[in-house]
Amino acid sequence: MNGEMDSSTKDQVWTQDDLLNLLEAMKVNLPQKDLAKYKTSESHLDWEKVAFNSFTGEMCKQKWNEVSKVIRKFRTLTELIFDAQDFIKNPYKGKKLKKHPDFPKKPLTPYFRFFIEKRAKYAKLHPEMSNLDLTKILSMKYRGLPDKKKKKYLEDFQKDKETFGHSMSKFREDHPDLVESMAKKGSNVPEKPRTPQQLWYSHEKKAFLKTHADATTKDIKDSLGKQWTQLSDKKRLKWIAKSLEMHKAYEEVMKGFIETHPELNMSNEDIVKSTLTKAERHLKDKSDGRPDKPPPNGYSMFCAELMSSMKDVPSTERMVMCSQQWKLLKQNEKDGYQKRCEQQRQYVCYLLSVCLQSISEEEQQRVLGEQKMIGFKKGSGGSKKKSRAKPSPEKPKRPISAMFIFSEEKRPKLQQERPDLSDSELTRLLARMWNELSDKKKEKYKRLETVLKAESVKKGQEERSRLPDTPKTAQDIWQQSVIGDYLARFKNDRPKAQKAMEATWNTMEKKEKIMWIKKAAEDQKRYERELSEMRSPATIIASGKKMKFDGEPKKNPIVSVFLMENGYQKFSQEMLSNGELNHLPMKERMGEIGGRWQRQPQKEKDRYKKIAEEKQKLYKVELERWLASLSSQERNVYKEYNSQCYHKLSL
Repeated sequence: MNGEMDSSTKDQVWTQDDLLNLLEAMKVNLPQKDLAKYKTSESHLDWEKVAFNSFTGEMCKQKWNEVSKVIRKFRTLTELIFDAQDFIKNPYKGKKLKKHPDFPKKPLTPYFRFFIEKRAKYAKLHPEMSNLDLTKILSMKYRGLPDKKKKKYLEDFQKDKETFGHSMSKFREDHPDLVESMAKKGSNVPEKPRTPQQLWYSHEKKAFLKTHADATTKDIKDSLGKQWTQLSDKKRLKWIAKSLEMHKAYEEVMKGFIETHPELNMSNEDIVKSTLTKAERHLKDKSDGRPDKPPPNGYSMFCAELMSSMKDVPSTERMVMCSQQWKLLKQNEKDGYQKRCEQQRQYVCYLLSVCLQSISEEEQQRVLGEQKMIGFKKGSGGSKKKSRAKPSPEKPKRPISAMFIFSEEKRPKLQQERPDLSDSELTRLLARMWNELSDKKKEKYKRLETVLKAESVKKGQEERSRLPDTPKTAQDIWQQSVIGDYLARFKNDRPKAQKAMEATWNTMEKKEKIMWIKKAAEDQKRYERELSEMRSPATIIASGKKMKFDGEPKKNPIVSVFLMENGYQKFSQEMLSNGELNHLPMKERMGEIGGRWQRQPQKEKDRYKKIAEEKQKLYKVELERWLASLSSQERNVYKEYNSQCYHKLSL
């Protein structure tokens, strides 16, 4: 039954009048105030009442589905029918005329007539040639044709051209509205501004033709092709300025044109945004006095300086070596780079504020939009960039690479052998040594790297297991409360249920969401409370970890008086750092250091002790200065932590 109906529907021919009758019948059967969504109205429409002549309700419904697919969808079905009527009466309105079935085809040029005629023949003669090579050969053949043979193609072209002219006249008579609307749209739109290169090329082309009147387009391109890239910055800026002037004038004209031609459905987005390339924009900004962006932090500054002397090091290894060298720096050296970075940032902000005063308001807005320095404000010297959240102290350090293990093993010995080398030169030499090392010798260091990575992963898992549950968002908490209902509705199809929940949440009003937002805020407080409890001094001391305080001066690494006099620590540090005993295992190395200390004369021991005491005094001065800079609350936390540490040691 259905099969018969489908076949009869397909066989039935719908004329334009039939389609317009269908739309009229649908309109009559719609409610007077049709304010529902068009899909809702469509589902409630009685198609049997829409049926007319030999077209049944089902046939009308199927035809409507075909028509509605090719038109825009409006809010109501009534409005949609008006659009459908307009489309059926004039389906090519607003589209390219060439797509119209009655639009005549343009005549082929003499060259293309020759090309089509000869291509098959040359393709058989030269099957190994590509289409591009065949085109080049036929182009040369056509140029070399005598005028007698070319005459045939020219005459055929002229005949077709006349026919095309008559056909176009008839098309204009039959479709005056289409031709008029397209003519308006094409002819009155302001011309797009030209790029600096196009302006320069047009100027140079005129000058070139004065001295080479017979030159072809190819000759001009070959002559001027690479000259633009070799042009000096000063000359290029001249054309950049002209292009910007043209663009400014074009923007003003286009805004007026869009307002006076609403029928063209054009918006400000149709205006050409810029005529400059990224390099040309950078050159213009530089000439206006706009400074380059400063490095974001001290580490970036350190990497930039170190990389300038690492031309011999492979690019893949540079960042690794920068990272390793940064880890070897003392904290005061790292702070020095950070301080220099902040100074440079402030200086760049000052230069930028000066630059902004010398350019137009529009350019100021563009520069400020592109400037990604957080905290910079127009007319100010700039403020400091907000510091990133510091990484959690519980987060394990990344394991060092095989190359770094090798470098640290060989560095002390190499420093003794080559004291003339700087740190960066030493790093480059170690990198070359690593690259030249055989795979068999590298295996030892790679095994160590694997062990360290495994330990790091294990430690990371342990730390993550101790962290409190991450806080949930308001949407997550709401979804958790209704997931059962949605799964039941969609027969345990989780993706569909998830999609439906997201759609419902997005359409919920703010009043409905307030309860869930409050619950999310409570969960956030819970997370912060548990995290602070986990990081409290008592917890850290119980777990055997040392608590870190921002800015606290490093304690002089002197062995406690319970173990040995403090001069020994300074002596052992010297012995370990000079690499003299690196050939011994650590246990034997420490035994050898202890024996040498015992053999030292008392005068030498007193000298080491004096150095250690001076360092201890210096540390106390720095500590007092740091404590004075703390708030009373921070100072109490620090004292409580130290008193608990002392109590634990005394036990």
